[in-house]
Amino acid sequence: MMNNVSSEYAKALFTICTEQDKIDEYADCLEQINNAISQQPEYLEYLFSPAEPLSNRLNAIDEAFSSVPTHILCFLKLLCENGRIRELPSLIEDFFELKKIHENSITAFVTSAIELSGDQKQRLEEKLRTTYNKNIVSIYNKYLTDNSIYTKPPQLNG
Repeated sequence: MMNNVSSEYAKALFTICTEQDKIDEYADCLEQINNAISQQPEYLEYLFSPAEPLSNRLNAIDEAFSSVPTHILCFLKLLCENGRIRELPSLIEDFFELKKIHENSITAFVTSAIELSGDQKQRLEEKLRTTYNKNIVSIYNKYLTDNSIYTKPPQLNG
């Protein structure tokens, strides 16, 4: 999850947003940025490209992210100037890990034979909350079916 480079940058950004008491605002903004770069991964490559003058890349950041808070805009430019803009997706992931730690929260990943109902998820959330003394951010339910019944011939005795 948190590698050295992205975690240090994430810690720095998280420190800024906690000092300003803007954790949720920064988190929302970073989520939007992450969605944007996920839809256009070539944009990060452009921002990283040494073939493009740095001034053009910084102007592109200004144009694309003009509505974000000033500290995030400056942070994106710093990543670009330092040749670390490719780290942005993992940096954002690390930021959200720090946010969970700060909020004493966890995300639960559950594997079950069938999909859990709303009531089952709620009871599981309460059980996890009391067991681990953590806030449950969300529960992701992955259910698996055993298809071996269809691929293996039955063993009959008799």
